[in-house]
Amino acid sequence: MGPRGPLLVFDGECGFCTTAARFVERRFRDEAHAAPWQLLGEEALSALGLSAHDAAQAAWWVTREGALERGHRAVGRALQAGGGGRALLGWFVLHPPSSLLAAVVYRVVVRYRHRLPGGTPACRLGGADARGASRLS
Repeated sequence: MGPRGPLLVFDGECGFCTTAARFVERRFRDEAHAAPWQLLGEEALSALGLSAHDAAQAAWWVTREGALERGHRAVGRALQAGGGGRALLGWFVLHPPSSLLAAVVYRVVVRYRHRLPGGTPACRLGGADARGASRLS
């Protein structure tokens, strides 16, 4: 994200995702921040190397250098950006064998996020999208 630092891109139409992203963002150190992809717009997403379709399918972490990580890896990087115990949890999310479990948990959360606290019907990914998000994340 250039001089502004790393960025967590999330689904701003999902109450659960917004709550989770804002929770981790409050603990970010340095210049990291979070933004809903819907507010970034297609041009900014493209500049980050993402499409609206990409952003709708998973959370993304964009490093200061522009590298992209999606799904559970984005969550792990966001946790690490918070420092302290969250950074340790982020390490476990990113490294085997616990990263394998983190990937499964992320897919389950994506599939059922509309049923989680803060979730709304808008959180539900429809039909093929939900299967794609689970398979690709």
